[in-house]
Amino acid sequence: MLITDKLATSISLDNFLGQPETKPAIEYIAGDIHQKVMPQGEHSRIQTRLSASINNATEPNKLALAFTELRCTFDNYSIVTDISVFAWSNIPRTAEGKIENLFHLPPDWIIEILSPEQRLGLLVKKITHGLNHGTQLGWLISPEDQSVLIFRPQ
Repeated sequence: MLITDKLATSISLDNFLGQPETKPAIEYIAGDIHQKVMPQGEHSRIQTRLSASINNATEPNKLALAFTELRCTFDNYSIVTDISVFAWSNIPRTAEGKIENLFHLPPDWIIEILSPEQRLGLLVKKITHGLNHGTQLGWLISPEDQSVLIFRPQ
């Protein structure tokens, strides 16, 4: 999933975060609000299987954890990527050791799955913004041509 048309502009991040969550999610990107498209069959299947595969490989040894549709807020962005992967040591936790509900940092690995109606430029913008603020890896998956475009810092 990714962002579609811009819905609004000139709202602060704090005001945006005060709004109730929507389905599909809305995202805050440098002062503009964009709504994601609702996932469809193939997109949903890839998202479900890939996140499960990542967790099966990384969770038992406490290496990393993949989250689907998790809101991450950092550096004037509040995005909801298809899959956000965090190294185990970077997962925000409560004083009791439970996973925090709010993530105020970029994912270590951002995975987006392109749907036919999505705007590629906005998806790339989300990934590159993450890379500029601590994300170590970005994947843009295109189910249509069965490809993965890999992004790395710099």
